Amino acid sequence: MSLTPQDRKAIIGLLHKEVVPALGCTEPIAVALCAARAAEALGCRPQSLDVAVSANLLKNGMGVMVPGTGEMGLAVAAAAGALGGKSALGLECLRDLDAATAAAARDMAASEAVVLHLPDNEDLLYCLVTASADGRTAAAELRDSHDNITRVWQDGVLVSDTAATPARQEDGTTVWPLSMARIDEFARTAPLEEISFILDAARMNRQVAEEGLRKQYGLGVGKMVDAQIRRHVLADDLPTFAVKLTAAAADARMAGVMMPVMSNSGSGNQGITCTMPVVACAIRQGCDDEHLTRALIVSHLTSIHIKHHLGRLSAHCGAMVAATAAACGMALLMGGGLPDMERTIRNMVGNVAGMICDGAKSSCALKVATAVSAGIQAVLLALDGTVVPGNEGIVDDDIESCIANLGRLGSIGMKEADKVILDIMLHKA
Repeated sequence: MSLTPQDRKAIIGLLHKEVVPALGCTEPIAVALCAARAAEALGCRPQSLDVAVSANLLKNGMGVMVPGTGEMGLAVAAAAGALGGKSALGLECLRDLDAATAAAARDMAASEAVVLHLPDNEDLLYCLVTASADGRTAAAELRDSHDNITRVWQDGVLVSDTAATPARQEDGTTVWPLSMARIDEFARTAPLEEISFILDAARMNRQVAEEGLRKQYGLGVGKMVDAQIRRHVLADDLPTFAVKLTAAAADARMAGVMMPVMSNSGSGNQGITCTMPVVACAIRQGCDDEHLTRALIVSHLTSIHIKHHLGRLSAHCGAMVAATAAACGMALLMGGGLPDMERTIRNMVGNVAGMICDGAKSSCALKVATAVSAGIQAVLLALDGTVVPGNEGIVDDDIESCIANLGRLGSIGMKEADKVILDIMLHKA
C-alpha cells in the first residue's frame, strides 16, 4: 500500500484540525466559545444568557475549574465567555480574561442571569447560547466538535450558517483516510518539514507538566509520584517518569491553570496523554527531534483514528484511547513496527477497555496515570511478542475490527451507562 499525495494532504489536514491549542477543559470552554460568539452578535454586554447544552457536555463541565475564574461549572463558563471571551481565539477564547471581567462573570452566574437546560435534540455535543439585553437577542449554536460554531442569529434572523458537509464517496459513505497501516506509513515516510509542527505539542504540554510538578494542583497525582521518587519509594524508571509527567499536566489543567495545552480530538487531557509518555520515552531513550516527531505523529493519529469510532463524547474514558495511542508512538521509538503497534492496541483493548468517563474533574489525573501505566505494560508485552488472542473478549486478530469493536462498545454499548452516570451526578445528596 502506498499513500497518494491526496492521502497525505488529507492526513495533514486532519492533524491540523484535531490537534490544536486549548485553554482549560474543552467542555466548559466550548460553552464559553459559544457564549462569546453570541455576545459578539448581540453587539453589547448581555444582561442574561440562556444556555442549552447536551447531556454529555453537561457531564464533562460540572466539576472542572474554568480558567481565570477560580470557579467551576458551565454557568460561570458561559458568563466568562459572554463578558470577556473572544471567539476568534477558538478553544483559547478565555486567554485575555482579566480579573475584573472574571469577577463580573462570577456575579452574573451567581445572580441566576445564566439559565442552563438540556436542548430539544439528541446530539452528543451541542450548545446553543442566547444572549439578551434591552429587548434584543442574539444566539450562537455549536455542535459535533468543541470549536464548531455552526449558526448565528440576530433578533431571530439567521445571519451565519457554516455547517460543513463531510466529503463523501460515490456510494455515499464518509471518506476516512486513516487505518493503522496508513498511520505507520505516513509517520515513517512523510517529509519532516511537513510534520514537525507536532513538536509544538511536546513543548506546550511539557510546560504544563512542569507547572503541575512545581505547584499543588488538584489531587497532585504527578507531584506525589515525583515526591515518592525523591524518597526512593518509587523507581525513577521510564514508566514512572511517563506517569509523573502526564499526570502532572492533567493535574494542572483540571485545576484551571491559565496555560494552553495541545489537545487531540477536542480533549486537552487526550492531547496531554497522547504526548507526554512519548516525550518521556524520547528523553530517556536519548532520541532526536526527528524520531520524536514521527512517534508523536503515530500517537496523535492513532488517537484520532480510534476516537473516530468512539465519537467525541461518551461514557468511555478518552484517557484509555490516548494512552493506547501514546504506547504505539513509544513502540516506534523503541524500534518496533506496525505489528508491535497492533499488538499494543490489542493488549490495551483486552485490559482497560471498560474505563468509564464520569465527567471532567481533578481525578481525571488518576485515570490518566492508570491508563499510561497500562499502555507501557501493553507496549512492553507487544515488543516481546506477547498479545491478547483475538478470540478473547472484544479483541480481534484484525486490528481495524478490534478498533471498531472498541468503538461499538463505547458509542453504542455504553449509552445506558452514560445516562446512569449523569443521573448519579445530578442527584447526589
